[in-house]
Amino acid sequence: MAKDFYGELQLGILGGGQLGRMLIQEAINYNVNVHILDPDKNAPCRKLCNRFECGSLNDFDTVYNFGKDLDMITIEIEKVNVDALEKLEGEGVIVYPQSRIIRLIQDKGLQKQFFKQNDIPTAAFQLISNKENLYETAIPLPYIQKLRRDGYDGKGVKKINNTSAIEQAFEEPSLIEELVDFEKEIAVIVARNDRGDVSTFPLVEMEFNPDANLVEFLISPSTLPFEIQTQADEIAKKIAEDLQIVGLLAVEMFLTKDGEILVNELAPRPHNSGHHTIEGNITSQFAQHLRAIFNLPLGATTARTNAVMINLLGEPRYEGLARYEGVEDVLAVEGIFVHLYGKKYTKPFRKMGHVCIVNDDRDLAIKNARWVQKTLKVKA
Repeated sequence: MAKDFYGELQLGILGGGQLGRMLIQEAINYNVNVHILDPDKNAPCRKLCNRFECGSLNDFDTVYNFGKDLDMITIEIEKVNVDALEKLEGEGVIVYPQSRIIRLIQDKGLQKQFFKQNDIPTAAFQLISNKENLYETAIPLPYIQKLRRDGYDGKGVKKINNTSAIEQAFEEPSLIEELVDFEKEIAVIVARNDRGDVSTFPLVEMEFNPDANLVEFLISPSTLPFEIQTQADEIAKKIAEDLQIVGLLAVEMFLTKDGEILVNELAPRPHNSGHHTIEGNITSQFAQHLRAIFNLPLGATTARTNAVMINLLGEPRYEGLARYEGVEDVLAVEGIFVHLYGKKYTKPFRKMGHVCIVNDDRDLAIKNARWVQKTLKVKA
């Protein structure tokens, strides 16, 4: 920590979306000054921070000038100018997660190589320079093609079923990986501070929207066998230790039908798979991230009760000023918590908010969540 609390610490966040918004809500408890850089003048954080700057996250000068007078910088999105962060680190600004980790995770190819070098279980893969390489690969069809850079929220991913589908493949540098016949998609969020303390949140089980390819439904804690939960927990801790990360790390994994766990991707920040922790756990993922980067004792992550999180996505065929249907209906039910992200405009499958449903009766929590999915809609 460069300074004590009491309103003196100047914290910069690269990105002013919903993750930054929820970080600010938690940072208020620590009495720090929060500065936000985001390219959208209507970003959800714009009215909540001490200083809002509209500018590119990818421009060296913009990021450097934003951060040079701050004590610490963190991120809510990986697509940022790492060269500027490295210069800031060299000049004494604390950057967590460290710039070297952001650089690694920006490139899915480097991520995969990191898994291989550190004996982290992951699907077989091959790095591809351009589309022509896809006609001769060591990975049999069908396989998944992922852009090495800039893929986000389901974008930058394609399933290549046969050789004729290669015509529609990505041209840019990418990787292909073996198509995993998985039973479930699961995730563990792990935190590590500069003291080397490491703590994980209980394993969660996820469902993805088939059209948008992003998390739509999540339940915690998992009821998978203890051995599976333990193995996933150990994998997440190993990755955090191998990276020596300071901050929060979301580890997304596949559980195969054979009971094997394979790591899919990493996110070095608060993540969609941890939103339920605000109501569902003793410490939220946002509080834990701040504890980690401030080098404070990590909080207890025990689940308070069963928690289901659903993403509130913009309805298909609607685009424009956001209008929410069914908010009063869902808020009339005990144990339902609505989080709207302050985004002025909606479009199909845009993340407009999330809802957390908690209940000591797991089946009732799931039933209520399914009802919320049918009742609460974002239109225009």
